[in-house]
Amino acid sequence: MLFNSLEFLLFFPIVSLLFFGLPHRMRWLLLLVASCYFYMFFVPVYILILAGTIVIDYFAGIWIENAAHKNKKLLLSLSIIANVGVLAVFKYYNFINQNITDLLGNFQLSNPIPYLEILLPIGLSFHTFQAMSYTIEVYRGNQKAERHFGIYALYVMFYPQLVAGPIERPQNVLHQFHEKKYFNYDKAVSGLKLMAWGMFKKVVIADRLSLFVNQVYDQPHLYEGISLVVATVFFTFQIYCDFSGYSDIAIGSARVMGFELMTNFKRPYLSQNIAEFWSRWHISLSTWFRDYLYIPLGGNRVSVNRRYLNLFIVFMISGLWHGANWTFVFWGFLHSIYLITGIISKPVQEKIALRTGLINYPLLHKFIHQSWVFILAALAWIFFRVTSMSDGFYIVSNLGSNLVQSTLDVLSNTNFARLKYLYLNQSQLDFMLAIAGIVFLMLFDRLDEQKSIWESFKQKNTILKWSFYFFLIYFTLFFGVFEKAQFIYFQF
Repeated sequence: MLFNSLEFLLFFPIVSLLFFGLPHRMRWLLLLVASCYFYMFFVPVYILILAGTIVIDYFAGIWIENAAHKNKKLLLSLSIIANVGVLAVFKYYNFINQNITDLLGNFQLSNPIPYLEILLPIGLSFHTFQAMSYTIEVYRGNQKAERHFGIYALYVMFYPQLVAGPIERPQNVLHQFHEKKYFNYDKAVSGLKLMAWGMFKKVVIADRLSLFVNQVYDQPHLYEGISLVVATVFFTFQIYCDFSGYSDIAIGSARVMGFELMTNFKRPYLSQNIAEFWSRWHISLSTWFRDYLYIPLGGNRVSVNRRYLNLFIVFMISGLWHGANWTFVFWGFLHSIYLITGIISKPVQEKIALRTGLINYPLLHKFIHQSWVFILAALAWIFFRVTSMSDGFYIVSNLGSNLVQSTLDVLSNTNFARLKYLYLNQSQLDFMLAIAGIVFLMLFDRLDEQKSIWESFKQKNTILKWSFYFFLIYFTLFFGVFEKAQFIYFQF
């Protein structure tokens, strides 16, 4: 079920009302049934795969906790192999098989291994990683094995964050399912406001930007210069609004019922370096890789070169986690290069800022760093969005084609309707709304960075608060793109 659908508009209030209407001992069952219904809206049969991994990890957690020390690692390994095995079959089997076919083709040989006609289960990477975090934490002694099968199943399947996160940890969520929740007006209002903001980002900003992005990225070789730049910048904001919008709706819908999920985004495009970007973007995934891969590899406690290798490994695997395509691997590779280069060049950057006097202008200094991070992120997003490496390299190599002349045309031409390469065959109104959405988002993020806007509103008068809420609802209803557009991260 999509958050931006009529079905969810009915599903959410019914489940929430039933949750508070039922006695505490029945609420886990309601949420589990509701979560199954939510998931089965996509491909019903795939719930069997989810059920299989839940059973495996439920018993694995108990066995790991009860096992002698020497057997714990073996049981953990078997649990991880089972989870990764499901990912390997559904997400990477055909990718690996295609690469084998291409390799053998270079030697005029055929590949006897058949392809599988299977669809990737929605959100497979998300709930697989959440299940793995449970068995790892039990193995480390940080979490007691959950004996209540229904509660453990709910930990994996909790509908708000089932298909696209946040990727939760058992220490944060499991105990909440055991606690009796009482209706809390402030939490409910806070959750609804966050849901409204997330929906605004999704249907008003992200889905409108997608009209332009899809036009170019579906056939990039038909475009050059400013058209590619516009589509790339628009995608940079589209994916942010799309994914952070989902996270806001997920966190908000859980909060209405009294559950607190971890923050997944903290205004990433205001970062001053790539390391900070990854502390603000998809936080639940970046901390997952930090805790369960980077630190076990040695983290920062190793030689400098080994640290760089660790970062490289983590980002390459992160790229592959996002999708079975070399474009995602290259996206991860770029971010590893960004991060390593940033660490190496930090002393040089500080010297340049000091000698040029830039350090004396902190706002300008910060703006330059933030702009540079945005440019680097946008260039990497190109390979995240394209379907082939050749398309990605075409876009990168043609971003500057006729850029100066076309920019001058934009600045000098009063008849904007003629600028089809700027509007990308969409209407002038859609273009203006897309630009307005981006400007509003950045203003909101910059103000929110200084002081939480939602907290500030608590101190404002009723008219001002409700005027803003009305603005969000009005623009969502009248300027939103309601085509049941799937969230980008559902494919992962």
